[in-house]
Amino acid sequence: MEYTQLGRTGLKVSRLVLGTMNFGPQTDEADSHAIMNAALDAGINFFDTANVYGWGENKGRTESIIGNWFAKGDGRRDKTVIATKVYGNMAADGEAWPNHDKLSALNIRRSVDASLRRLKTDHIDLYQFHHIDRDTSFEEIWQAIDVLVQQGKILYAGSSNFPGYKIAQANEIAARRGGTIGLVSEQCLYNLAERRAEMEVIPAAQDYGLGVIPWSPLHGGLLGGVIKKEVQGGRRASGRAADTLKDPAARARIQAYEDLVDKHGLEPGEVALAWLLTRPGVTGPIVGPRTAGQLESALRAVELELGEELLAGLDEIFPGTGPSPEAFAW
Repeated sequence: MEYTQLGRTGLKVSRLVLGTMNFGPQTDEADSHAIMNAALDAGINFFDTANVYGWGENKGRTESIIGNWFAKGDGRRDKTVIATKVYGNMAADGEAWPNHDKLSALNIRRSVDASLRRLKTDHIDLYQFHHIDRDTSFEEIWQAIDVLVQQGKILYAGSSNFPGYKIAQANEIAARRGGTIGLVSEQCLYNLAERRAEMEVIPAAQDYGLGVIPWSPLHGGLLGGVIKKEVQGGRRASGRAADTLKDPAARARIQAYEDLVDKHGLEPGEVALAWLLTRPGVTGPIVGPRTAGQLESALRAVELELGEELLAGLDEIFPGTGPSPEAFAW
């Protein structure tokens, strides 16, 4: 496994991030623990979750599965950089009670303590804001984070799904306050088929020293060989991938991608991950395996070296928008 520093911090993390969103809803606890064991054995030390994972009446379930894994001991917690998130409503289903969501100082404090209990740990390494909160000022947010850092409950703060201007605003206010070091990472939607983050989010992250953590690196399975699997009688596309393939132009683009990758004797999903590892500012993509086999495939991507011909072909199929303002002006 290769390691890099998380943004401008001294924290060393693996170039692949283990995403845990499937733990609970799609993968039972025993299999989830097996996947985490395999990830740690392979050198993946960066695990990502969120307080709402488990969803619906099972919100918090994923953190609990991780906490039970930590509780098995054998250095699991010490070897793991754990990242979780705050924003989503954690009130019991059917309860419309205020202050159980978003980024008020009250909800941040409540949510951290609840996540610590579920994770069975005394601190969270990276505490991420799952979404911008248009109703809460960054002065209030950073005041709450300062307290948590001083208490030793969190070490770093990061963002997720932030536009570029909010990354700038958050870190400028943090610098003006002189408290925490501000955001150290941004977790955003970024992959070959969805490159809009290159316009402003990634440049802002680079300028402010944030590590970029792409989520949905296979774009909901669209970049994982979905057409090839259909032809071979395997798992058919579903959700966003199925909807996208209904568009003839989009389907032709994915077919061109699979043909290009096959020409080079490679697997589509592994190439999609390896491509992200070549992108400036990227710390590591989040991989969310449902099975140990999917984890093995993701691990192979770290060892891939994509040649110039292949990279040029990928850019031709998925050109992206380019940086702003050139993307929409001159």
